[in-house]
Amino acid sequence: MKSFISASPVSDFHVALGQFLNYRMMLEIEEPDRKLYLAVPLEIHATFFQGSFMKAAVKRHSLKIIVYEPTVEEIVQWIN
Repeated sequence: MKSFISASPVSDFHVALGQFLNYRMMLEIEEPDRKLYLAVPLEIHATFFQGSFMKAAVKRHSLKIIVYEPTVEEIVQWIN
């Protein structure tokens, strides 16, 4: 997820999750040893991703997350 630019972070997440799940399925077929991470901007992770819905979604879909700071293009945290 490079950014949450629409008025609805939930809509942005739905799009990103759909892409993520499709990519992960393809990797399971083509490159099963490779792991896929969802990249999330630090501010979004610190706010939107702390809600109970998002915590449940991350758990339900077994999302691996990379939290990054977009202004300096730096990875802040890897979450398995």
